[in-house]
Amino acid sequence: MERVYLDHAATTPPDPRVLEAMWPVFSRDWGNPSSIYLEGQTANRWLDEARARCARLLGADPGEIIFTSCRTESDNAAIRGAALAQRDRGRGDHIVTSQVEHHAVLHTVEQLEREGFRATYLPVDSDGCVDLAALEEAVGPETTVLTLMAANNEVGTLQPVEEAAALAKARNPDIVVHTDAVQAAGAIDITPEVLGADLLSLAAHKLYGVKGTGLLYVRRGTPWQPQMLGGSQERERRAGTENVAGAFGLAAAMELAWNERDERVAHSRRLRDRLLFELPELVPDTVITGPADPD
Repeated sequence: MERVYLDHAATTPPDPRVLEAMWPVFSRDWGNPSSIYLEGQTANRWLDEARARCARLLGADPGEIIFTSCRTESDNAAIRGAALAQRDRGRGDHIVTSQVEHHAVLHTVEQLEREGFRATYLPVDSDGCVDLAALEEAVGPETTVLTLMAANNEVGTLQPVEEAAALAKARNPDIVVHTDAVQAAGAIDITPEVLGADLLSLAAHKLYGVKGTGLLYVRRGTPWQPQMLGGSQERERRAGTENVAGAFGLAAAMELAWNERDERVAHSRRLRDRLLFELPELVPDTVITGPADPD
């Protein structure tokens, strides 16, 4: 029997077109992009192109894009960087998130609590959607960071990030809004301007790219401190030699996902509808977790 892989929420198989786009960097232009000689500057041009392409897809400036190693690093850097910068400015020490975030978010917030921050974990309804009334009540003058995922990595619930961001900023204009958009990328419009996000996390391997590459968008002017220290890479915002091939692969994967979004979403919906129809007949005790109307 042929094995069928269904856990695309965990990781996706690399698209051959992405691997093809990455191959020249792996095989020929493998220099360190921080080096001043030819090999390094050639690699740096690949990195600049990747950054510009990712920025264009997000409606951002290339200077607002930081390449990371994965979603977890992006989430850690976003939340810690904003929380610490806000506290240093005397704006408060309160963080708001939901009870159903990815562990990269939850464990980061929990660690910040151990470092003296306060946190509110918003409840969700039976569909996994965050309670906006609870959010409105939670945000106050000492609230500095709101972090809310765009789509849940377990049940696929789309969170009302745009509404939550607007509500939070109405309550406190100085709040920094972060969204983990990893699971939503390629399925909905995740441009920061649309979502109202100041910080946004992505990961290549959820988009048919390769593991080991992520992205953090930091809106210009957002209070934020680098969390990876060392060299001057990524404009002194994330130390460490960049994964040039991975960054270029992320750009290629994002372009394919953006360009093929309608086709991919329609295909996923057909598979979902078939599964929801046939599974209860085959397994009568099946319990469907998530929105009753996923659309």
